Amino acid sequence: MDDCGVLPDKPIKPACMISDQFLTIGIDSFIDACRYVHRLPYGYNSNRDDLMILFKEKMGTCTTKHAVIATLAAELSLAITKSIGIYAMNEIMVSGTDKILKKYNLPYVPMLHCFLEYGPYRIDLTEGNHNGKNSPIENFLHTVIVKPDITEKEEYALYRNALKNYILTRDEMDGVDVKTVLHARAEGIALLKSNLDRMPLHHYIHSS
Repeated sequence: MDDCGVLPDKPIKPACMISDQFLTIGIDSFIDACRYVHRLPYGYNSNRDDLMILFKEKMGTCTTKHAVIATLAAELSLAITKSIGIYAMNEIMVSGTDKILKKYNLPYVPMLHCFLEYGPYRIDLTEGNHNGKNSPIENFLHTVIVKPDITEKEEYALYRNALKNYILTRDEMDGVDVKTVLHARAEGIALLKSNLDRMPLHHYIHSS
């Protein structure tokens, strides 16, 4: 992934909800907003469909962090989009995954991750955060551009559709059904959450 410094900068002006919120907390440029969101602690929000939850709880996941910045980019007419990718979660990336893979006889657990795209660049505002992973995500099995405030229900439907059309058609997934992957994914999410409590504060260092 690339550092948010590759993104275009622009002054934030009052008029729209996210722009006004950043101005309220003393942030008046797009890049400063990106760096502020990047520095916020990684944490699972109580309502991921609430666009303002990041500010209320002062933490966020890839979903809520990138929803806020992609919305701000749209308010500022910047050509920056939010994308969702499916990556192959394994033991190297997330400690404890092998137990899930053996239980469901899978080569990896297909998991969702959000990031920003700007031309050829990909920016992850959770990279380097204490997020339950051992390393950043660099490769995806499938990606799609989505609206900044895609809901949890819409994202789940997108995931199931991608499983059917792009992931389970891969050679290494021969004989695997959707139900098996959904069970494995649920356990994968639980593992990531539990790893937040076990990992040292600076488990790996981001590139910025």
